[in-house]
Amino acid sequence: MKKLIFNKIAVALLCIICSTACSDDYLEETNPNELSTGSFWKNNVDLNGGLTAVYNAFKNTSIFNVLSDNHRADMSWPGFGRPNTQNSFYLQTFNDSENDIRNKWSATYTVIFRANQVIANGERLIETYDDQDNIDFATQIIAQAKFFRGISYTYLYNMFNQGSVPIFDFVPEAESDFYQPLSTPEEVKAFYLKDLEFAYENLPPMWDGNANVGRVTAAAAAAELGRSYLYEEDYTTAAVYFNDIITNGEYGRSLVENIDDNFSEAGEFNSESILEVSYSVNFKSELNPYDSQNVSNTLGRVFAPANLGGFRVSMPSAWLQMAYKNEELDMSDPRNYVPCEDGTEGCDPVTLMRPRSYSLRASYSIAVVDDLDTPYYGGLSTADATIFNNKETAYFRKYTNWATVATESDIVPNTRSGINIRLVRLADVYLMLAECLIKGGTDDGGVEQAMALINEVRHRSALKLIGPDGSGTYPGADHDNVTYDANSLMEHLMYVERPLELAEEGHAVRFLDLRRWGVLKERFQELSQKRYWADNFPFIDKEGKPVTRWGSVLKEGESPIANGFTFIDYAQAAVNYNESIHGYYPIPNSEVTANPNLNN
Repeated sequence: MKKLIFNKIAVALLCIICSTACSDDYLEETNPNELSTGSFWKNNVDLNGGLTAVYNAFKNTSIFNVLSDNHRADMSWPGFGRPNTQNSFYLQTFNDSENDIRNKWSATYTVIFRANQVIANGERLIETYDDQDNIDFATQIIAQAKFFRGISYTYLYNMFNQGSVPIFDFVPEAESDFYQPLSTPEEVKAFYLKDLEFAYENLPPMWDGNANVGRVTAAAAAAELGRSYLYEEDYTTAAVYFNDIITNGEYGRSLVENIDDNFSEAGEFNSESILEVSYSVNFKSELNPYDSQNVSNTLGRVFAPANLGGFRVSMPSAWLQMAYKNEELDMSDPRNYVPCEDGTEGCDPVTLMRPRSYSLRASYSIAVVDDLDTPYYGGLSTADATIFNNKETAYFRKYTNWATVATESDIVPNTRSGINIRLVRLADVYLMLAECLIKGGTDDGGVEQAMALINEVRHRSALKLIGPDGSGTYPGADHDNVTYDANSLMEHLMYVERPLELAEEGHAVRFLDLRRWGVLKERFQELSQKRYWADNFPFIDKEGKPVTRWGSVLKEGESPIANGFTFIDYAQAAVNYNESIHGYYPIPNSEVTANPNLNN
């Protein structure tokens, strides 16, 4: 492990030397043997430059592992080629030699090592300052670094080795410093909670000025603290932090009117965003798109259809597609009506309006062939834009550039995207607080308040609200007229609201939800029993010609067509998943081999 960590420390030092306060300044290769840390940590300018290196390290998409961490859950099918796949995360056959596991570990510890440089030197410099302005500025820099160190350890704690990982709270100097043993899960949790509490107490609720857009805030620290306590089923403590975010006007947080603003480039850093990682295609064009120093990401290509410049290596699972397609609309909401031509199906001859094909939430989360109302790449209908062949019945819209280009290949340099990753947004906080109020489905006393929070999220997307007719904040809206108790409301959160609102978002949100609820194996078994088939979709294309997209409309049930294909998801996962083996990633074998003190 010494060699691995030494390389990371050397890179961190180099980046800190070369960084300035601009977000696009990155590491240039030099000889780490010629570095002297005492030569450049002289003032707050140096500290801020070092902090930039921390932010830059946190851009590495290996930390968030959007593909593999969601393949482990019930969100996605791993690309084209149904019904066959060799994806070990989807099949629940991964081991400690997987590149994605090693890269996630390495990238996360890189953030920690860079943060430790800033923290150690910031604390040293504060001792030399005699004016409060310098002390306050340095304290805020340290608070940001501690936030990143803290959140990095929450990721490690939640994802690796049952939470037992090495703690680095210092900058290694001697050779022995590189060989750190495993700390207990309790020690790791106490460590990251302390960091996040420091960030919560010392970060501002909001930052002033465009130069500070994207800096972490007290709201981000509160969200991570609340999530940590929720994951441990400490609902009372978690609710304190979630309530603070929702009710404290200083944070300036509110749900955006249009859900699409949470996924688009135009809607970045909006009022709903609490923690967001910034990307751009305007810098570092000389780098390989997969270089960890890049300031863009490759997720647009990852999710887009093949004929639109994508690799489509992750597509919505069958149950998720149907759940989106079956969402009921609030027909009292004018947003659910679109203009139509007289005589066309569903068109009111008086108003010349018809109901939307699918909900706003569905339409901005996934692309399906028979969505007539939400344009896709190049402003075309989904059916015109892509061909939906090879048993591909839906694509994720999230992370793709469908709203700004005709194809992902139009982006120069190629294989890049500047769309930000939203790690935490207010809708997630609403739903987590709702779970706290019903104490995970055990306390009926919080049902009414929890339903109100859920309905705020649903109302934003003009969905039919839950609860009795005429109830709640929006009595005139359509409701499902169901009386919920804590248990049934928890079921709704688990299998409707959280997965459909937050699909593919955050850091392993869906996987961690299913694991903490103790239902992963059961979920795979349940889904493996479901059957689906794909019908054809005839339409008139943009040139006025009749076209059919064969096998493109997913429907429930066995295929009624002779020798037709039936979709079955998670059959192998239902057999293979073993909580003791697959509930956490193992420590990468490269780390275990290198560090004699890692007794895994």
